[in-house]
Amino acid sequence: MTPQDDLFDPAAGEDAPSAKRSDEEPTEFTEPATAYRPLADRMRPRSIDEFAGQARVVGDTAPLRVAMEKGQAHSCLLWGPPGVGKTTLARLYADRLNAEIVHMSAVEAGVKELRGVIQSARNRRAAHGRLTVLFLDEIHRFNKSQQDQLLPSVERGVLILVGATTENPSFSLNNALLSRLRVYRLEPLGDEAMHALLQRALDHPEGVMATTGGAAITIEQPIRDRLVASADGDARRLLTLLELAAQLAEETEDGPERVVGAETLQALLTQSPRRFDQGGDEFYDQISAMHKAIRGSNADGGAYWLLRMLDGGADPAYLARRLVRIASEDIGNADPRALNVALDAWTAYDRLGVPEGELMLTQAAMYLAVAPKSNAVYNAHNAILATVRHGGTEPVPMHLRNAPTRLMESEGWGKGYRYAHDEPEAYAAGESYLPDALVGARYYRPVSRGLERTIAERMAHWEELDAQAAADRGASGHA
Repeated sequence: MTPQDDLFDPAAGEDAPSAKRSDEEPTEFTEPATAYRPLADRMRPRSIDEFAGQARVVGDTAPLRVAMEKGQAHSCLLWGPPGVGKTTLARLYADRLNAEIVHMSAVEAGVKELRGVIQSARNRRAAHGRLTVLFLDEIHRFNKSQQDQLLPSVERGVLILVGATTENPSFSLNNALLSRLRVYRLEPLGDEAMHALLQRALDHPEGVMATTGGAAITIEQPIRDRLVASADGDARRLLTLLELAAQLAEETEDGPERVVGAETLQALLTQSPRRFDQGGDEFYDQISAMHKAIRGSNADGGAYWLLRMLDGGADPAYLARRLVRIASEDIGNADPRALNVALDAWTAYDRLGVPEGELMLTQAAMYLAVAPKSNAVYNAHNAILATVRHGGTEPVPMHLRNAPTRLMESEGWGKGYRYAHDEPEAYAAGESYLPDALVGARYYRPVSRGLERTIAERMAHWEELDAQAAADRGASGHA
């Protein structure tokens, strides 16, 4: 049993006596000499100076680096995609604090296990004055009740919580816990950091040569570039690919040296998935980028993000629905054809499927990008809807009501209605079509782009006719 095993003992409850715990008498465990350790684990940094990338978090003057160097303990949240060093950073942090680290996964742990960890942390601090760092991986999978169990211990410093998550903590953690954590956002590793990591794995005694039994590995620059590109900012994925490539590499005729060539790489890279999580941050970030590129009239950007999402496995129907929305929200009556283009692309995709249908979606995205833009319909929709929801139940003016019976007609239904087709220019100048309380309100204001320029001119002419009709009524003495 390791020093932490008792933390998961169901018998170790809130009142478990410290004498029964194993902090004072740890049992040593020695791994067999033949035990397999993945390359990614062997290359795990042993100091903050070996940590790849993340200068914004652990650079020379970055807040977490300063806290580690000064031994300042605080609970925090490491937020970032897989393979960027969250687990390693938690271990390095615990080492700098000279704290006991307990690693738990929110997928497997529950309230009982948490209580055992908390009690053990109390005992350890009381007996040895030593801090406990609880590294809680995938903390976003804890429900509210489980998260609430952490609050008192984090608040009082019974343990230092280091949570790790790939999800946006604004949505996955409750506010009470989030307010007690300092959030550090980690980014995917850049190409420079990834190339440095690859070289370190090639040079390190416990690196690739330990995989090949001491044989050196040669990888030409184009192959290195492809490995880095395929890893897509994920250090763990890069080292896993490198280890597999080393195992598959063939020995040269001149000696034991092995070469990772294009054929070896092709055998590994049957597909190159990009970072994409349907319904997660990557998904919403990319759909936002596509929408904003099209709104900004950038056809290349709009098509790029569309195809990025399709390549990542996004639902084509969702993307088609977003294109239809853009056609109305950002183009509207400036080019009414845009709506038909988006709908036709959706229909074409349904009929053709992959890959032909993707071309139709790309065509639609590019058309929407270069079309004249107007959000006048969108603004009018929102303004009218706000009036409807927050205003009273305004009655329909009598002249706009239908009078299907003699009784209704005798009561004034439809009285005074002017049939527009019988009026000059088919326009009943001075007529009102809103409830009496809203007479004079203006919601739709077309822009001077595309077809809406013509619409704006037409509406301006109607306003002139209305003004003239009002002046005529005033001159004749009618209200």
